[in-house]
Amino acid sequence: MRKINLLRSTAALTLMTTIASAHAHPGHGAEGFISGIVHPFLGLDHLLAMVAVGIWSVVMLPKAHRLAGPALFVAMLLVGALVALTGVVLPQVEPGIAASVVALGTLLLLARRIGLMAGLTLVSVCALLHGYAHGAELISGQSFAAYAAGFMLGSAALHGVGLAAGDSLQRLPTWVGRTAAVLMGASGLLMLAARL
Repeated sequence: MRKINLLRSTAALTLMTTIASAHAHPGHGAEGFISGIVHPFLGLDHLLAMVAVGIWSVVMLPKAHRLAGPALFVAMLLVGALVALTGVVLPQVEPGIAASVVALGTLLLLARRIGLMAGLTLVSVCALLHGYAHGAELISGQSFAAYAAGFMLGSAALHGVGLAAGDSLQRLPTWVGRTAAVLMGASGLLMLAARL
């Protein structure tokens, strides 16, 4: 049974890397709560980032504090979206989001060497970029509060998937987690190459 689960996990990660060119920003025009919830699920860049933060939190944070990583990410998502609403223009956001997937894959691979504070800082910066992209897509005149509540809830759900995946990876051989981190980083590199 354990080998079957391992094969399923490996197959799922392989599938995710084969569609790495997909991302959550094919066009603009987000509106409302449901649009916000769905948005983080529509692109591999957001999906991988959220899951990575959940996995990293399992690896680096004491069990009682594992929600701190996802909570920080969600809070910084909101900050990034608010920055976009003010009209501040951040250059190269799409390549930055792809680079964030590479960075989070690296963070997973080298978690203990990078350390907790550096990891939390990296998580914050990645979240700011992702949040900015969310905020930039809101249609003028639509409710920011409803849309933001949606993308924060959708992102939190993906963090939950990451936390569960992190727990599962803890019970598997170390090489499985390392392979997942490498595949994630490679996916980010493919996305980055497509966006430059």
